[in-house]
Amino acid sequence: MTTKVDLLSLLPAELEEYFISIGEPKFRAKQVFARLHKGERIGEITNLSKALRERLCNETIDTLPTVEEKLVSKIDGTVKYLFRLHDGACIESVFMKYKHGNTLCISSQVGCRMGCKFCASTIGGRVRDLYPSELLGQVIAAEKDGGERVSNIVMMGIGEPLDNYDNVIQFLKLVNHPDGLNIGYRHISLSTCGVVDGINRLAEEDLPITLSISLHAPNDARRSEIMPINNKWGVSALLDACLAYYKKTGRRISFEYTLISGKNDSESDAIELADVLNKVFRPAGAPIHVNLIRVNEVKETGFKKGSAESVNAFAKTLERRGITATVRRKLGSDVNAACGQLRRSNLNKKEEQ
Repeated sequence: MTTKVDLLSLLPAELEEYFISIGEPKFRAKQVFARLHKGERIGEITNLSKALRERLCNETIDTLPTVEEKLVSKIDGTVKYLFRLHDGACIESVFMKYKHGNTLCISSQVGCRMGCKFCASTIGGRVRDLYPSELLGQVIAAEKDGGERVSNIVMMGIGEPLDNYDNVIQFLKLVNHPDGLNIGYRHISLSTCGVVDGINRLAEEDLPITLSISLHAPNDARRSEIMPINNKWGVSALLDACLAYYKKTGRRISFEYTLISGKNDSESDAIELADVLNKVFRPAGAPIHVNLIRVNEVKETGFKKGSAESVNAFAKTLERRGITATVRRKLGSDVNAACGQLRRSNLNKKEEQ
């Protein structure tokens, strides 16, 4: 059985090699690359001959996601997409409007094997990694559906990006390419639960993206309870990798901290968090930023969010100790815009049928 070629996962130089290999001039690569990145399918690229289009349709795979379900917030216009992939699997993306531009939160895997206790995405585990084309396809499909340009990308949807390392790096190069969507690296944020060897590899890539660390607890005992990854790489190892990343890239790291009522949101937790971060980063003069998030209440986890007052109190405690803290504004609250919930609902419906 011949494996079909995934054209949307290829950079222009790789596309040139492909077209030369099938007896076509290499300038075909530039034509096809630009048109695919505009959301056109092979059969729609009319500046290719009919015979070539038919051949490409037979020899290549169409991985562009299709919209399975779309929820639009009546509160702030946030759009939550459930995208169906070519093999029938589903993933989520969230389109959010800000004053500084439109942001799309994308998924990197179908499901997730990291096992974070508060996250709906990991229920059921990982099914498979996404191809570079399927990562890119979320951006293309959202732009095509909404008619608005995506200017910022957040890799914080379903899956752990650094657990799909090679495909994610290829995606970053594709989405940044000037002949494609041309989204600047500095407008891309990658969030990891703490895959230390992936952080170390990423530091060597020379890609000026923003790295976000899902920390969620100030010490190993507390973090291991809610994040199994901590049993492999503890808080100390994770923060050392973050410091090395900052020294190598000069890029500020953002720490995500999900506040769970009665679990990690006390004043003593805030004090311990500030002390741990200050100890590691202050001597190096590295900036410290903590992004506070109220936990999304998913029935399978039983975790509850604290009050707005408790969140603000946590932030103030950090700030008194020299830590810049912001409380993430929750968008799309009326469409369950939190990661994994729409996909989970879709899977439950299928199981009931």
